[in-house]
Amino acid sequence: MFIAANEGDGEPHRELYALHLFRILQACIIIGLTFSPLVTKQIEFTDPWLARVNAVAYILLTLIAFSYVRRKSQPMFWIVTSAMLIDIVACSLMLLSLSDPINSIAMLLMVNIGASAVLLTPRMAFFFAAVASMCVLAQNIYKFLEGSEHNPLELGLIGLGYFATALLSGILGKQMRATQQLATQRGLDLANLALINELIIRRIKTGVLVVDAENRVHRMNEAARNWLGAPKPGVQELAKLSVELATRLRHWRQGQKNTSQPITAEDGSERIPRFTRLTPQDDNGAVLVFLDDNALLSRRAEELTLASLGRLSASIAHEIRNPLAAIQHAAQLLAESEELAITDQHLVGIVINHCGRLNQIIEHVRQLARREPSRPEPIELNRWVQEFITDYSTNHVLGSDQLRATPSPQPVNALIDPQQLQQVLWNLVQNALRYGRMPEQNASVSISARRGGPNVAPIIEIIDRGPGIPSSVATRIFEPFYTTHELGTGLGLYLAREMCESNQATLDYVARAGGGSCFRITLSPAPG
Repeated sequence: MFIAANEGDGEPHRELYALHLFRILQACIIIGLTFSPLVTKQIEFTDPWLARVNAVAYILLTLIAFSYVRRKSQPMFWIVTSAMLIDIVACSLMLLSLSDPINSIAMLLMVNIGASAVLLTPRMAFFFAAVASMCVLAQNIYKFLEGSEHNPLELGLIGLGYFATALLSGILGKQMRATQQLATQRGLDLANLALINELIIRRIKTGVLVVDAENRVHRMNEAARNWLGAPKPGVQELAKLSVELATRLRHWRQGQKNTSQPITAEDGSERIPRFTRLTPQDDNGAVLVFLDDNALLSRRAEELTLASLGRLSASIAHEIRNPLAAIQHAAQLLAESEELAITDQHLVGIVINHCGRLNQIIEHVRQLARREPSRPEPIELNRWVQEFITDYSTNHVLGSDQLRATPSPQPVNALIDPQQLQQVLWNLVQNALRYGRMPEQNASVSISARRGGPNVAPIIEIIDRGPGIPSSVATRIFEPFYTTHELGTGLGLYLAREMCESNQATLDYVARAGGGSCFRITLSPAPG
């Protein structure tokens, strides 16, 4: 879940807060000019009551506005706009109540106009500069009509100062807003990156622990927590969670070489610990402990070994296939000779059978090396299974053996590569016809396609009536090169499962209570 920027996150509340502190200072200056005995002796008021009411109202309004700013929930535009208009009116009334206007009071508004350009837009700052200039000019014209002296040049400089302040502060405000928006976005990016990192660490299969110098565990991810027996959250002693892991860590801190032997948990799972310091310069600081899944490492090593073996075996198989084809062809021609003795015919038959077996091994090795990517497409399984049985029966002599389909009354649509599904079913049916029979009985193999419900994945089941597979053997039948038959290669079921997984499907062996074997392929449903 990513952190998104709120609409008001980029508003400069600190600048707004500073503006209202300055407004309180302005109000205090006007209060001092109005009520201080030291100042009133030097300043004459034409309307003292107007000055006093204006000063008191101004200080009250600034304090009220300051309390609203502290809440950080009011829209900035209306706060700044109302504050600027109040400031202009308050300063104008103060100048109006004096018998001899002090233009330095008008100079205080330059700070307010500059702040409005930073907080709002240059257009609004120019508007406030124009309003302030007109108010100062109006009160000076009023005083001039009453007979007071005035300096037009000073008034012009004040107005020019208002507009220059609005222009320069507007440029500065634009840069500040862009910088603050960039900083806010960078902060959100860092926060989201931290969330992603934490989510990755939490969900990876490798256990991760943070252990301090006193061997106390401060943090751990889900994999480590489950492997350690789901301890309670909080700082805990590592020795209380795993004595062996604490011993390994202590030896590693002492400079001993870390062993690659796995540590077995209570549930039987094995982990290989790795240690690294959080700070390379601190030999006695916190340590990151990685608990690698031994089964996962074994699978990776096995995949690398199979990939290397597949490439090597494929090159060897390519060199063997041509001479083997020549041997098989010569044996077939020799078998057709009418002058061949019966004993010699039996020997030639042995040569032909073993040549076929070698061809099968070579084909399996080539499939192991190719690992072609799947090209899934939607197919209707009932029709496809019936076409497969027809094709298989045409190309293989079944004799008294039976191979039939058990169709589903409803269409069963799945998403899979038809060519790879053909290879998987060919392998499973071949095994069922060869091994799925009782002694001195014909084989009976059925293929069914069905769905258990509207939200259940489509499945294909290959069922035979043979003796079944012992539970001790069933756990290993999908391992590469594992076979219980002297003529088997141990690659057929392994390749079948690999092709299923490349199509987001699964291949499982399901024991049957009434005898026989069932291999179940669970497929992905077709879209729509």
